[in-house]
Amino acid sequence: MPVIAGAEPYSHAGGSTGVLLCHGFTGSPHSLRPWAEYLAGAGLSVSLPRLPGHGTTWQEMSRTRWEDWYAEVDRGYEELRGRSGEIFVMGLSMGGCLALRMAELRGTGVSGLVLVNPSLAADSKLFILAPLLKLVIPSLKGVGSDIKKEGVRELAYDRVPVRAAATLPALWRLTQSRLGEVTQPVLVYRSAADHVVGPASMRVLRAALPDDQLTVRDCPDSYHVATLDNDAQTIFGADFVFHAIEMVLHRLLRETETIGDFLVREAFGNQRNQLLFAARQSQLLAHAGGWEGGRFPFHVPEQRCAKRPRTNRFASL
Repeated sequence: MPVIAGAEPYSHAGGSTGVLLCHGFTGSPHSLRPWAEYLAGAGLSVSLPRLPGHGTTWQEMSRTRWEDWYAEVDRGYEELRGRSGEIFVMGLSMGGCLALRMAELRGTGVSGLVLVNPSLAADSKLFILAPLLKLVIPSLKGVGSDIKKEGVRELAYDRVPVRAAATLPALWRLTQSRLGEVTQPVLVYRSAADHVVGPASMRVLRAALPDDQLTVRDCPDSYHVATLDNDAQTIFGADFVFHAIEMVLHRLLRETETIGDFLVREAFGNQRNQLLFAARQSQLLAHAGGWEGGRFPFHVPEQRCAKRPRTNRFASL
């Protein structure tokens, strides 16, 4: 089946830090392509797969299910793992649910998550009735291109294949049931006005993850497909490097309270701009050299620090 022009998968072989991006239900890599290209331009290795049945026709998608979509992002992960020391997983909408599922299954193989309007629960009766509707109705009105920015359209289907939609509740239930196994730091961008994913998904996520693990940031000027909307630069712009460093240090803090606590206090206090500049200059996320042998790309005095209560360090950025 020919792929729609602009909906092709994307990959880039960059440095030893990898990023796997997962697009949403009935969408295509087009919705995340600017983000992927930005990260590739920063020197990271990037994989943005096209989920089976997406980017072609909704009729083809109706022959696929969530297991097929997860299998494809898992293949993308395996490709990155061959050349990456740290892998971050990012997802939009249903892609956010796939990212969480991967974090549950891959454990420490995933360093952190960045989710944009993740879908984790049914927000309409469509999904409750889909197992019955699929027997009589092949498709319903599409949910793509929920974008506030004038003149921007998402490459997505104008119809929702009901058979494919009927498999989503199983993915949601399975992912929800194991959210307690997600140990990675999670950064979520949530649009103030979202006409596709309602508040139920964020309630599920907030109930499952502690405050020091989950950070939620607002996208006040965007709708559902925020990666193509007015807040896109906020999501994948200047602060990604800093977020990624925070995610790595969060994991180190869990493993080593002494050095990790010192780094968090020193690096994320009054030295934010200096650290961000140093990270960019040394291309921390593009090259593994700074992390080899447990070394950091900035000087750390050899001293121990008393344990301190954990707090949500994203919130102060």
